[in-house]
Amino acid sequence: MKYKDLYNEWRSDPEQFWMHAAKNINWVKFPTFALDDTKKPFYRWFPDGEVNTCYNAIDRHVIDGKGEKIAIIYDSAIRGIKEKISYKQLLKKVTKFAHALSTAGISKGDRVIIYMPMIPEAIVSMLACARIGAIHSVVFGGFASNELAVRIDDAKPKAIIAGSCGVEPTGIIPYKPLLDKAIDQAKHSPKFCVIFQRDELQAPLVVGRDYDWDDFQKASTEIPCVPVLGSDPLYILYTSGTTGQPKGVVRPTAGHLVSLMWTMKNFFGADPDDVFWAASDVGWVVGHSYIVYAPLFAGNTTLLFEGKPIGTPDPGTFWRIIEEHYVKILFTAPTAFRAIKRSDPNGEFISKYDTSSLKTLFLAGERADTDTIKWASNKLGVPVIDHWWQTETGFPMVGCPQGLNSPPVKIGTAGLAMPGYDIKVLNEDGTVAASNVLGSIVVKLPLPPGTLPTLWGSDDRFKKSYLLKFPGYYDTGDSGLIDEDGFVSIMARTDDVINTAGHRLSTGAMEEVLSGHPDIAECAVIGVNDDLKGQLPLGFICLNAGVNRKPLEIINESVLLVREKIGPVASFKKAVIIERLPKTRSGKVLRGTMLKIANGEKFKVPATIDDPSILDEIEKALLEIDYPQKK
Repeated sequence: MKYKDLYNEWRSDPEQFWMHAAKNINWVKFPTFALDDTKKPFYRWFPDGEVNTCYNAIDRHVIDGKGEKIAIIYDSAIRGIKEKISYKQLLKKVTKFAHALSTAGISKGDRVIIYMPMIPEAIVSMLACARIGAIHSVVFGGFASNELAVRIDDAKPKAIIAGSCGVEPTGIIPYKPLLDKAIDQAKHSPKFCVIFQRDELQAPLVVGRDYDWDDFQKASTEIPCVPVLGSDPLYILYTSGTTGQPKGVVRPTAGHLVSLMWTMKNFFGADPDDVFWAASDVGWVVGHSYIVYAPLFAGNTTLLFEGKPIGTPDPGTFWRIIEEHYVKILFTAPTAFRAIKRSDPNGEFISKYDTSSLKTLFLAGERADTDTIKWASNKLGVPVIDHWWQTETGFPMVGCPQGLNSPPVKIGTAGLAMPGYDIKVLNEDGTVAASNVLGSIVVKLPLPPGTLPTLWGSDDRFKKSYLLKFPGYYDTGDSGLIDEDGFVSIMARTDDVINTAGHRLSTGAMEEVLSGHPDIAECAVIGVNDDLKGQLPLGFICLNAGVNRKPLEIINESVLLVREKIGPVASFKKAVIIERLPKTRSGKVLRGTMLKIANGEKFKVPATIDDPSILDEIEKALLEIDYPQKK
């Protein structure tokens, strides 16, 4: 079916569209209607349906005779360990652990925090919670104690499931001391903890509170799936908030099932026999949606990767995995490919492996610059699909759907709006912006199934964060534009649109220009305070491996490049070359923290930062160009 026809089909009757999509999952009780809008703006999808997520992820495939099919391929490039788990084996692991949780007092509606590294037991824990109707909240393994404590107090879990440690290229990260400290700091205390002891580090257990993973489920057998209402929460996933208090995004069960199942064939073009690899982490939304749930819903084989795109052991890790496991679809963040490209600009490692099984590369999580897209496409010989969505939505909002007869990709854009999303660009006064005019990206309410209905325990904050600025719309917090053909370009977070002498300018557009310089591996542009013009752009540049030219030459060329492509109005005159950009563990550049450093403001080291020492390097580099500016 053509994309345009399907999108128009959704627009003409959204509820009928999603009721039809709902037939692709297994229900305990099929819903009698799709949307409950009686309590606007708190919309609920399939509220009277009854369903179970775990049943749709595992049981139904085993019942259909596909129990011997591989469900999970675990590949730890760090540990040198590989494991394949069939659907039948996964069912046994999940039912046993779910029974143990139930016996220990966990029941429908209880919250369970999961604090695990990238190991199969993390997936088992998530599915076990889903099986008995408990609400899981995965916290990225290794998060700082105070951040974990905040989540404990907000979710109020009855239990916490944790790994003894994480294994990183830099060494072992003990999780248990972080967990113990977090429980001490939190006002709420869990009833018990279950600790999976890794071979690399055995953690001491607190008598009466902590249980060893194996001992905890020694006497367990099996337990059937517990039906839940379609609008009941499956999980809570915390995302950063502007106040420093994380926002607990709620994921409703049925909408999550229906929307993710729809995307696997229609958006990603995945067939049941395909190996699907989302190179993310289970602690992030991509890991929830496309490592754990969607591939298993669709009966695919999902790849669980513990490692890094470079350094475990080299820039050829991705290609080795594609060859070895016959990966057909790869989904990762642009920052992963920028790291590979920077270490291996000529793609020499690609030629060492057979990547012919790979048919499509999907990128999301950060803006995918044109240079990186072209490099990946040329080196791999496959379509590269940039797309855009958020933790709040749980599945793609914009892209070029590979399972439909989609219009050709327009490099530099994120693609077209997906069914479920009526996307607009608004001016500051709330009027609809003209084509190709920068503004705030919003989605007309109601949002589609699977998106957040509210924030955990905070309806008022949900309205304040997303709904108040533009009544009738969900405010994405991103800025961008829509061209005359309907292609959406995501330029920056709304806060990253800078005002220079009355001109609204996109830092993302400047980054796009800079990334086209042959010596630049990746970059970031922020808008620093300026007494005369309000804000001025300041560039941070990282060079490709092997570049040994004078830094000033590259900076001068960069300034001229922005002047040529965007114009003098950009006022781009200063940049600094640094070794690395500060990023979260999911690959997002911490532009807000960089801005505070450049403006001389106090800042808190983000709990999600990959390497805090990078901030010291930035401070030193900025001092050399007189930032923060002396008053």
